[in-house]
Amino acid sequence: WLLDSGASHHVTNDLAQLSITNDYTGHDQLMVANGKGLPIKHLGSTNISTPSQSLQLTNVLHVPTVSHNLISVSQLCQTNDVSIAFFPWHFEVKDLQTGAILLRGRNEGNVYKLRPSLPPPQSHHAYSQPSIQLWHHRLGHLASRTLHHTLKANKLQHSPSSSSLCLDCLQNKSHKLPFHRSSLSSSVPLEIIYSDVWGPASESSINGFSYYVIFIDLFSKYVWLYPMKHKSDVSTIFPIFKSLVENKLNTKIKTLYSDNGGEFLKLRHFLQANGISHLTTPPHTPEHNGLAECKHRHLTETTKCLLHHASLPLSFWCHAFQTAAYLINRMPTLSLHMKTPLQTLFNCLPNYSKLRTFGCLCFPWLVPYTNSKLLPKSQPCIFLGYSPTQSAYICYNSSTKKFYTSLHVQFVENIFPNPVQSSSYSSSTPPYPSPILPLSLTHNSPEPVNPTTPNSSTAPAPSTPTSPLPDSSTTTASATPSHDLYTDSSIPSVAAEPSPVVPDPVPISSHPMITRPKNGIFKPKQVHLATKFPLPDPIEPSCYTQALKHQEWKSAMSEEFNALIANGTWSLVPRESHFNVIGNKWVFRIKQKTDGSVARYKDRLVAKGFHQRPGLNYTDTFSPVVKPQTIKLVLCIALSRGWALQQMDVNNAFLHDTILEDLYMSQPSGFVHPHLPHHVCKLHKSLYGLKQAPRAWYNALRGFLLAFGFTNSKSDTSLFIYHDHGVTAYFLVYVDDLLLTGNNKQFLSKFQSALADKFSLKDLGTPSHFLGVEIIPTQTGLFLTQHHYIRDLLHSLAMHDAKPVSTPMSTSCC
Repeated sequence: WLLDSGASHHVTNDLAQLSITNDYTGHDQLMVANGKGLPIKHLGSTNISTPSQSLQLTNVLHVPTVSHNLISVSQLCQTNDVSIAFFPWHFEVKDLQTGAILLRGRNEGNVYKLRPSLPPPQSHHAYSQPSIQLWHHRLGHLASRTLHHTLKANKLQHSPSSSSLCLDCLQNKSHKLPFHRSSLSSSVPLEIIYSDVWGPASESSINGFSYYVIFIDLFSKYVWLYPMKHKSDVSTIFPIFKSLVENKLNTKIKTLYSDNGGEFLKLRHFLQANGISHLTTPPHTPEHNGLAECKHRHLTETTKCLLHHASLPLSFWCHAFQTAAYLINRMPTLSLHMKTPLQTLFNCLPNYSKLRTFGCLCFPWLVPYTNSKLLPKSQPCIFLGYSPTQSAYICYNSSTKKFYTSLHVQFVENIFPNPVQSSSYSSSTPPYPSPILPLSLTHNSPEPVNPTTPNSSTAPAPSTPTSPLPDSSTTTASATPSHDLYTDSSIPSVAAEPSPVVPDPVPISSHPMITRPKNGIFKPKQVHLATKFPLPDPIEPSCYTQALKHQEWKSAMSEEFNALIANGTWSLVPRESHFNVIGNKWVFRIKQKTDGSVARYKDRLVAKGFHQRPGLNYTDTFSPVVKPQTIKLVLCIALSRGWALQQMDVNNAFLHDTILEDLYMSQPSGFVHPHLPHHVCKLHKSLYGLKQAPRAWYNALRGFLLAFGFTNSKSDTSLFIYHDHGVTAYFLVYVDDLLLTGNNKQFLSKFQSALADKFSLKDLGTPSHFLGVEIIPTQTGLFLTQHHYIRDLLHSLAMHDAKPVSTPMSTSCC
């Protein structure tokens, strides 16, 4: 390799130098000094070994016709957080954080050459045996004696290199001398269950937990771990745990051993009702709960080693603890004569072939979650353990803050892409950068297993136990694919609060592509743009106090109140004891244009009609509205006959009719009369929210239309038809939204003027948005769409980035 300060990318002519490779799908070429362009065949990455760490070369261009392998100085420094010092006869690569010299090279023939011994490509890992140190990392920093026994007993292949000291273990496994053993013993499963609570953590986990509770079977030393938000959650978790383990093992819990914590004292009545004895430790002597304390230490030490080795922030402690418990249940134990808790309790051998190093770089198969065939098939993620409910791995994308559970994952176990956060373990391993170019990575499953569809979540999944119960039918280890990662039985726990969904950024291509002819297909640009690049939704206040923070809403409330006063909606009268005074509230809505932008801020004073008494404050309430089929029919008739469409909106529609009942309402918030604060509003006109308001408005409008010459349709009473002397008109009514069409423009103009004189009317012109349906004219007709409703529905269900499919099936499949 030659160091080139003028190169923008790393370049190699030997594909074998790269550990991860993908075909280069772009059209760019590598420009060289003579002005020629050399074709780029592949894009990949590799590592350069140094005595203390590996230097990463990412986005390496494979150009077969280039004469030398080039290392971009700028890319190397930015990716690995190092500096390079050039001297007359040599150069040095230094770590910016520690100042340590990582690598030296010579000046040979006036060029600086790097001659490292590169590790074998990751794609050929099937033919190279993992080292003992790698197995030590995979097994959660297992003790040396137990590690060698595990490798020998399970015939796990490994290189003959001797194991070395692990600094992570030396720093995180220092402890005091052990206490004396407890005199309690058990001869059958579930005879004695030890339990204890750990926490609160110094930092809440990434999924919002601060505690965990463990349950340990004294007979098998098997441990179940449940993350919790509060210590009091123990009283909810234990009954669920009891029911599931007793059902699975077909035996009963006899004794629960714990300290005197209040979270366990709450279980006394439950334990007594189920015939479970409760043994507790003496006050302030946690040593007597020795099994739980030792298990805490084992879990904590393993967790700290996992986090420290991966350089992950403390906020990932929950996943590290769950992984630690999963591994501990599959490790040989001296007290069990070098059997594993899993084998002792369930009579099945663990499967070590699927274990991977916690926190390492991984690439899950994400094709089901991409919206375009041109997007990458995978993204760099962090491996965070094993799914408790599926035979799959948990992967976390630190860029998008998303979790993925997938079976099809490719691992790079010598790279640890720790996200940069405030509180994390320090490590000499540099962070793995995001790729500059979108790569179409295709990763196969590490071993032939039954494929399952990966599950994606925009928020952390509900809390589940770290060590679910395996299927009792699995009795022996097998070389065939199995579900030993986690078995099908799981114990649910207290659900975690979902995290806010962060939408993926929409990639914008600078090279438009045409995949099929557009003859006869007309897609309106407004719909396409609004769907692909939605504008952020404005926030609608939920109460009067929130609305006061924005001038737009304050102005809208004043406008609405002034309109009510001008219309003579009520008068203030002294309140008497026999009055049934109903309440009211302000309702805030944003009217949007077809492109999603704000048309206007609309406030409405709504009476609390549920305070009304039937028979006293109202009688009949039914009011018809136009049917969707009628709307489509009228639109078709107007299109086929070339008629113009006119949309109108009635201002304060419910305020136009007088009510006959005596109704009293409290003064609206923000507009209480300063001199008459204890008076109430005696309603003279109808108001939104009143039981009889829709019917009163419909009767008032219907009376005017019938007087003008319209008749009610027999099939839809909200469709009014005018037919006289060759003039035909159709009038649709949906509360205060009106739609008019006909064959005579003079009649339509005359009718519209008369309607405006009777009611306060707003002329909206040609309809573009009617009852939540966008009406967009095209060359052949009208295009009706409700993409805003669909988008809001998908966002509410966290499915805005889900991949669409045809249902029941694509017509091309027939």
